[in-house]
Amino acid sequence: MSALSIFVARGTANAIPIWFVTAATYAEVRGRLDAEARAFVDAAKFEPKAGRHLLLPGKAGLSGVLFGLEGADDTKDLFLPGRLAQSLPDGVYRFANEPHDGRLAALAIALGAYRFTRYRKADGSDIKLEVSQSLDRDDLRHIVEGVTLARNLINTPANDMGPADLEAASRELAARHKAEIRTTVGDDLLAQNFTLIHAVGRAAAAQAAPRLIDMVWGDPNHPRVTLVGKGVCFDTGGLDIKPDTGMLNMKKDMGGAATALALGHMIMARSLKLRLRVLIPAVENSIAGTSFHPRDIYTSRKGITVEIGNTDAEGRLILADALSLADDEKPELIADFATLTGAARVALGPDLPAFFTDDDVLADDLMARGLAENDPLWRLPLWRPYESMLESKVADINNVGGGQGGAITAALFMRRFVTVKSWLHFDLFAWSASAKPGRPEGGDCQAARALYALLADRYG
Repeated sequence: MSALSIFVARGTANAIPIWFVTAATYAEVRGRLDAEARAFVDAAKFEPKAGRHLLLPGKAGLSGVLFGLEGADDTKDLFLPGRLAQSLPDGVYRFANEPHDGRLAALAIALGAYRFTRYRKADGSDIKLEVSQSLDRDDLRHIVEGVTLARNLINTPANDMGPADLEAASRELAARHKAEIRTTVGDDLLAQNFTLIHAVGRAAAAQAAPRLIDMVWGDPNHPRVTLVGKGVCFDTGGLDIKPDTGMLNMKKDMGGAATALALGHMIMARSLKLRLRVLIPAVENSIAGTSFHPRDIYTSRKGITVEIGNTDAEGRLILADALSLADDEKPELIADFATLTGAARVALGPDLPAFFTDDDVLADDLMARGLAENDPLWRLPLWRPYESMLESKVADINNVGGGQGGAITAALFMRRFVTVKSWLHFDLFAWSASAKPGRPEGGDCQAARALYALLADRYG
């Protein structure tokens, strides 16, 4: 099924009720069921434990669903109702009573219904969900569309999602929202002084030539917000080649670009009162006779000379040129998204993206939005003393630091190419190694919903 069409207006069908229960509310909910349903529940020995469900039979088929939630004193997963997406048979459903957060419960079911079906038909039910009139059904749909876009892009393998394919997806999104878009490809990058983007991507085959995708939307008189997404469509590591285990999942190394496009869709679909720019440096970090080398030195677009300490630290290089371009306009906010460092995963695990900023007010607001949207984030410091780890004896800066603090030194490297205070850098995993409520296994869209909520409040 398509998660995009899951929401329907209240009263459009004979919807099957979903009853949310806890140990404290179970007796009251059970008392509201008819006699036959109560007898079935008792015979099934249903216990109202978090995550458990029971389908209630009726004379015309399914008469209802019981679903257990956490108690008042338990840690709550506000996406827990997303488990229902894979448990319910075909039909139209409604919430008979309120879960902990009705909006997030509806969103979790829609996001949990996602299946990647480009190459293989996936099993799944055709479920619909009636939503309360108090909820903005269109906004929920736009969010699900954005997340689905990101997941589809990340899940697509590199043979069908190279730089040209990522450009095509960007152009399709631009056409949908009547945005302007242009690209700088191959050796034209050198003519436009995007030296680092060219160096990283130049070893790829001609059809996968490196490029910078530049999309602009909105009234130029509105406040300016620029999103930058790392678009490494496959990362071998370059001449500092990855081991096979490290290379296996590198189709997801364009997850930052996918996230930026997903957030861009949410912003444009909501018609937020801002002028949006999306910059995506799209490359393959391949190995050939033209690969860039360890110890090479390049002059970046900003004029900072960069010594290559490791060719597998390529994401920060292509982002550096794109951030320099973004910074030229001095927008109110620059946010970059990147599957950048294993160090961030070691520090925070796969489900909690790290972010960096010098803007304390922005950081606090974003952390609060992440919690409210069940799109959690955690701030790491731009610890200036670690800048010494990036020192080079022959250039202005090295692209890698020492063996410790890798997420911080990567952020500090990119900080050299930005002057605006309100800059956000997100270090993402963009992947669910195993299925969780609302998050099927595979590509995932992290941080976009949190930042979207912040932007919608500021510019809605």
